Amino acid sequence: MDQIVRTPHQMGSALRRIRRQRGLSQGELAARAHLRQATISEFEAGKGSTRLDTIIAIMVALDLEMVVRPRTTSAPEDIGKAY
Repeated sequence: MDQIVRTPHQMGSALRRIRRQRGLSQGELAARAHLRQATISEFEAGKGSTRLDTIIAIMVALDLEMVVRPRTTSAPEDIGKAY
């Protein structure tokens, strides 16, 4: 299922949900993405700024891809409620 994210917190929450659905711990995902477990934890919590290459490494480790498209008219808070 596609998920729309517009904020760092929404991105972290979406990828945490997918990680859990796939039965992976933060440590297992970190190992697959060649990152520290603390990096995964901070990213999922929406804390701080995360480099684009880190986000892509996490997505690759989860076998996901990013699609860029025109923005819909839904407000970010409405999108967050949909998940």
